[in-house]
Amino acid sequence: QVQLVESGGGLVQPGGSLRLSCAASGNIFILNVMDWYRQAPGKQRELVATIPSGGIANYADSVKGRFTISRDNAKNTVYLQMNSLKPEDTAVYYCHVVLMTYGSMRYKDYWGQGTQVTVSS
Repeated sequence: QVQLVESGGGLVQPGGSLRLSCAASGNIFILNVMDWYRQAPGKQRELVATIPSGGIANYADSVKGRFTISRDNAKNTVYLQMNSLKPEDTAVYYCHVVLMTYGSMRYKDYWGQGTQVTVSS
């Protein structure tokens, strides 16, 4: 009953920018933490950036100063603005949210389908 739809990935040259979006829809009552993870080939999935509801964003050291996470609670959407992209940023990017649906008394985790980001000249 909850869907996460990601968009915005693609191919970009080193130094370029991309903006990822992830919209949550469905029977959403409370939207808590919203995150972006990424997984490069042969590597474990890693947390890139996280933004709690009404809180302060946190970033992996590898993206600090280059990436910005933001959210629009009215649209149940989280964004990841990626600037000064490097080849090592190449990965599949996944959004992740923790939310409560109507009729439920507990929070659950939901994942987007993933979007490919390739940084190459």
